[in-house]
Amino acid sequence: MSMKNLPEFLRLSRRGLLGWVILFLVALNVFAGCSRDMDSSSEAAVQHRQAGLPVSVQAAIEKTMPVQVQAVGSVQAYSTVSVKAQVDGQLVAVHFKNGQCVKAGAPLFTIDPRPFQAQLKQIQATLAKDSAQLENADKELERIKSVVGKGYVSQEQHDQAIANAAALKATVQADEASIESVKLQLSYCFISSPIDGCLGALKVDVGNLVKSNDAANPLVTINQISPIYVDFYIPEKYLPDVRKYMASGKLEVGATISGREDQIARGEVTSMDNTVDPATGTIQLKATFPNKDSSLWPGQFVNVVLTLTEKRGAIVIPSQAVQTGQDGQYVFVVKPDLTAEYRPVILERTVNDEAVIDKGLQKGEKVVIDGQLGLSPGARVKIVEALRQSKEETVQ
Repeated sequence: MSMKNLPEFLRLSRRGLLGWVILFLVALNVFAGCSRDMDSSSEAAVQHRQAGLPVSVQAAIEKTMPVQVQAVGSVQAYSTVSVKAQVDGQLVAVHFKNGQCVKAGAPLFTIDPRPFQAQLKQIQATLAKDSAQLENADKELERIKSVVGKGYVSQEQHDQAIANAAALKATVQADEASIESVKLQLSYCFISSPIDGCLGALKVDVGNLVKSNDAANPLVTINQISPIYVDFYIPEKYLPDVRKYMASGKLEVGATISGREDQIARGEVTSMDNTVDPATGTIQLKATFPNKDSSLWPGQFVNVVLTLTEKRGAIVIPSQAVQTGQDGQYVFVVKPDLTAEYRPVILERTVNDEAVIDKGLQKGEKVVIDGQLGLSPGARVKIVEALRQSKEETVQ
């Protein structure tokens, strides 16, 4: 058969045919290489399993741990004062800045004192006049007394002189009382802080007229923040323990702000509500904190940890060792033959990064704290130190 009679796809030149043969041989070689790599990988995996999965472990220890209740609390000012004017007048000076913290007695406002100063001078002048008249009436009475027995003046004149002297004495006393009243009003023109605290926003600007005892429009509000309160609620099941331990001593409370857990404010429970809230099944407690550094601020929400007592001989492991499965919480225990044992546990509570185990572990047993992924009951393990840390360093 001639080349012309062959189908078109078979009419290849010798050079083209040679190219197809070479391409086929290369593909066959690549496939064989991949097959050898897969066989090598499988063999390495088998050897890896036989050597053991790398894990980090830590022994369960026995130590004294605090018995604590966690809650969310709100910070409340120790005391709050709404500063109001006690006299009518024009506000002529403000002696603070918004948000400033002041001591008791620090000047805050000045109301125009001139009307009261003028009124004081007027009453003082009236007092001087009435005092002079009283002095003259007393002298007149003394003269009449000296002659009334001799018949030079009538008994009626004597009685009238006594009445005049008494009336002028009462007038002088009224003038003195008026002076004290005006002096008191004058002192109200100079408003100072009644407590140590931090000021809120100024409500009235200089130049405005203020009214006395205007409850709807206080001049400024002061919050006392040192000491300060934290209110929080705990489940009613803890009520017997709280009452028991409060009767025997002070209950310590720690408070932290979200994002700043390393800065713990310390206080103590100072009061407890007398009723359990039937809607929530909780009871309110109030703790007092010195707050010398002003780390707590009214209106904040804080994480509260109430310490009731201490438990001696608690079995403690790192909290990262505790896993959660379909049947509850468990840990992997490394046995002396370096195999992993699945161990259900009952977690009593977690304190910081430590888990207190109620049942399921004994002191000294080694639990896996890193490398649990891929572990199964009976799997062989290889103990390494700081597995997690080494992985992080590799990534970096």
